[in-house]
Amino acid sequence: MKANNSQFGTDPLGRLLMQQAVPAAIGILVLSIYGIVDTIFVGRFVGSLGIAAITVVLPITFLISSIGMSIGVGGSSIISRAFGDKNVEKAHQTFGNQIGMTLTLALVIVGIGLMFQEEILTVFGGKGDVLAPAQEYFQIILYGVPFLAWAMMSNSVIRAEGYPKMAMYTLIVPALSNIILDPIFIVGLDMGLEGAAWATTISYIASAVYTVWFFIFGKSTMKIKADWIRPNLKIAKEISVLGGVTLARQGTVSVLSIVLNNVLFSYGGEMGLSVYGIISRVMMFANFPVLGITQGFVPVVGFNYGARLTDRVHRSIRLALQYSTLIALLIFILIFTFTAPLVQVFTTDEELIALSIPAMRKSFLATPLLAFSLIGSAYFQAVGKPKPALLLALSKQGIFLIPLVFLMPMFFGLEGIWFAFPLADTGAAVISYFYLKKGEGAL
Repeated sequence: MKANNSQFGTDPLGRLLMQQAVPAAIGILVLSIYGIVDTIFVGRFVGSLGIAAITVVLPITFLISSIGMSIGVGGSSIISRAFGDKNVEKAHQTFGNQIGMTLTLALVIVGIGLMFQEEILTVFGGKGDVLAPAQEYFQIILYGVPFLAWAMMSNSVIRAEGYPKMAMYTLIVPALSNIILDPIFIVGLDMGLEGAAWATTISYIASAVYTVWFFIFGKSTMKIKADWIRPNLKIAKEISVLGGVTLARQGTVSVLSIVLNNVLFSYGGEMGLSVYGIISRVMMFANFPVLGITQGFVPVVGFNYGARLTDRVHRSIRLALQYSTLIALLIFILIFTFTAPLVQVFTTDEELIALSIPAMRKSFLATPLLAFSLIGSAYFQAVGKPKPALLLALSKQGIFLIPLVFLMPMFFGLEGIWFAFPLADTGAAVISYFYLKKGEGAL
């Protein structure tokens, strides 16, 4: 069966980017809506401590699941370039190695998570009254994380094959499942935070089942076969090096969460964590179009790079930046116009609303610059250049945001944390622009 991505080297780039980006964006949007709905139900039927607990647990689960995401991104970079170079056998071997790596590593890390629950939660800011609900949520969510890791790995592979709508469904299936199950478990069965955790875990399993169906019975050429799963050290190393960029980014996000949650607790207590819980959910929602363009851009640029079509590679970068910057600007305007209604969706707590509105506006000040750091890192990862990809992936959180979160509150208190976000976005955008302009000559 022939892969569905041969058009990447011939069709008009604007249309290709939209064909790939729109399904990716819709998938991320629905996933973001799930995160918002989940937080709304927890905020209204469990309370502000429930929001704080989810804020503590979420980066831990995403760090574990990012193993699958990183293996998926690293492997799909190889698969896209292999298809561009007409090396189908390498594409198949890469997928087989992705399967073995994802399942082995996810299960090992989940085991560690189960053994050291309290210690991990405490490090990530689960202190005081937040610890008990965080532990209640975490110990259930952990069982679903291997399924999420598989789904995230599969998502990148399906997109690299040229099936963006199928990849979109890997995000829509868990989101819709969770949206349906939240009111049943949290409200109908009166399970509270435990119900939210089971709803999320079951949704992860549903997504994994869907992707397995697609590989076995769907249009995918990447069938699950024992011959392809046999370890190939050279391919596994390339997956690890390229995927390590994503894992390092997610690891840095988790380190940021440790720093952020602890600093927030020090300067704002449980209420400070709850404010950030609302802001982080809106960030997930607000970034979805730019993330969609980034994900849609990756297989297109990877295929053309593998096919040595340099002009199409450069035009892909410019188009992706133009589209995503315009969309980010529109999002910026909408957030500043409707900040209060956005916050009031999550909570009826007057104190929490009063604190969240100005904090959100400060945090989103540099939203129009988001495109440069995302597209820059994604480009270098897609074409198999791990060093600049790693630098750009770590620039926002690692180089700028973590130090700023430490330093800014010393001078400006809780306000300093919110201003750290736009400062970090600006710094990361400048570095990405320099690398794309000087290093690649693409701008």
